[in-house]
Amino acid sequence: MKNKWFVWALIVGVVAWLAISVIPRNSATSKINPGVQRNEVVEPQFKYQGNLWILHPDQPDTLQTFKIEFADTESKIQYGMMYRKSVDPQTGMLFLFDDSDWRSFYMKNTFVPLDIIFIDEYNKVVSIQKNAEPLNLKSLPSEGPSQYVFEIAGGLSDQLGIEKGSRIYWERI
Repeated sequence: MKNKWFVWALIVGVVAWLAISVIPRNSATSKINPGVQRNEVVEPQFKYQGNLWILHPDQPDTLQTFKIEFADTESKIQYGMMYRKSVDPQTGMLFLFDDSDWRSFYMKNTFVPLDIIFIDEYNKVVSIQKNAEPLNLKSLPSEGPSQYVFEIAGGLSDQLGIEKGSRIYWERI
């Protein structure tokens, strides 16, 4: 009988030791990045990588010049503008695809309204999804094949006069 109690006490002790030392604690901070809450996504910061000009469709006038960052890898294209809490009206993100095709975006994990501008392989605006609703999973398709997509703060395309047929040019820095 004494051996039975000893075995049970040993098992309880081992389980308690495992619970304390092996199972992660429900700590409010991460050991890797102190001060960051667990499951909290750090807001991505704008990375200035180039310039983009939008020109009036019928005149050589520049409607606006933007500082841009590029989404030019599969992971950057998938992540896009997610988790941003604000978008400076002088900045945007240009998505570069290898081919021209019908494109569709959505606003998963995107906290600010965006204008999504679809651009063909000849650098002309095909269509614009204006003021896309934050966090909405509804598909926002282009009205024609596009090779590039430019995202800017919601409402800017109307404010600046960007429309179907406007042209864009960009450069990397």
